Amino acid sequence: MESLGGLLFPLLILLLFIPIFLSGRKQRRQAQQMQQLQRSLEVGDVVTTTSGLRGTVVDSSYEDTVDLEIADGVVTTWLRAAVRDKVVDGGSDVAPAVGSDGASLDTPAAGSTAPAAPAARAEAADQAGDANGTHRP
Repeated sequence: MESLGGLLFPLLILLLFIPIFLSGRKQRRQAQQMQQLQRSLEVGDVVTTTSGLRGTVVDSSYEDTVDLEIADGVVTTWLRAAVRDKVVDGGSDVAPAVGSDGASLDTPAAGSTAPAAPAARAEAADQAGDANGTHRP
């Protein structure tokens, strides 16, 4: 019985340190991938920064910084470390919202009676009146 207690404590310590060791390896691998991405930036790449800004690389010749064009003729300088990821295609990287039936939630369904434009919604609200029964001029 005494030997079982002597083995239990080292086994418990080992079981606690295995997940810590594995998560450290995963974090190091992710950091290396991020550094590789930041080193491989080229002119014309569309990137997203850590603050959520999207821009096109116009100058990547500096070691620590990269110039991004965020609008026509507007070029800003960013640290390479601020680049979070490369946008693979020129379009949106956000998938459209899909309901439980597989239909898109971004567009009205066929045969829907919902107003298609915000102006139509505002006009309908004006005709219906406010909650207290008054109408807007």
